[in-house]
Amino acid sequence: MASKYALFDRSRLLVKPLAERTHDLHLDHWLALDAPAPPYSHPQLGEVARRLIDAKQCDAARILMMGAHLLRAGVNRHIIDLIERGFLDHIAMNGAGAIHDYELARIGATTESVARYIRTGEFGLWRETGELNDWVAEAAALDLGLGENLGRRIESSNYPHKSLSVLAAAYRHSVPVTVHAGIGYDILHEHPNCDGAATGAASYRDFLIFARAVERLEHGVLLSFGSAIMAPEVYLKALAMARNVAHREVREIRHFTTAVFDLVPIQGDFRKELPKTDPGYYFRPQKTILVRTVADGGESFYFCGDHRATFPALRRAILA
Repeated sequence: MASKYALFDRSRLLVKPLAERTHDLHLDHWLALDAPAPPYSHPQLGEVARRLIDAKQCDAARILMMGAHLLRAGVNRHIIDLIERGFLDHIAMNGAGAIHDYELARIGATTESVARYIRTGEFGLWRETGELNDWVAEAAALDLGLGENLGRRIESSNYPHKSLSVLAAAYRHSVPVTVHAGIGYDILHEHPNCDGAATGAASYRDFLIFARAVERLEHGVLLSFGSAIMAPEVYLKALAMARNVAHREVREIRHFTTAVFDLVPIQGDFRKELPKTDPGYYFRPQKTILVRTVADGGESFYFCGDHRATFPALRRAILA
């Protein structure tokens, strides 16, 4: 049966090369490991660092969930260093994170001005970035995760800046990076070569890989950096699945740590759920990651600050 609704004809699109795009972020924005970062301190940061160390020692999950802005903050080397040292054993990101990681590895720059390019209809329509859709389709065809295949491809490439790729570093160290894509969320979905079914298949495999990691969360740590929707929503469903199985197997997933790093100020006790009449109730990281999912044995922490300051501060606390 055919749909009665007309489709947008993608063959009419003009797709330009990345060489014609003005980039907002260039290589000099990315911090070296020994470069001074903006100052940040918090009395509870050392406790979260200690729990990551303990989780590593008992081989419990050390999960980093992140919005794309963490990469745009210029801390790729810090993330990669914690992967290499074993303090992160799973990374979950949205589709935009994968795009920034790929562009940075390939051309040493990323990020375009939405305000500039949306006026001319050029936003997101850049040829090289659209080639990621071919890797997504390949992931689905090979039964690989979306993040897994992107990491594999970047790692095997001759891209001049692939040492900055979190995807490649994680693949090299067999640390899963799961990419949780939402159809229509990412510039890849504008392109004529986007295969929605392949995107769904590869990203859903990533969700199942993530849910498997959450099964190891007892005595582990889950970090969320700058993800207001993806992290709390994906984590919530995966935790429900993991606890469903754990209950049947007479196991527990209750004693673990969550920590949210974000820019949103939280007034009062962040470990208490706000009433629905308060706009803060709808800030999902608080009610989901900091309150509801740790209410029966876990403990949560909140750190307000810019990621360019907070992530290096966390790494320093771990290595202190």
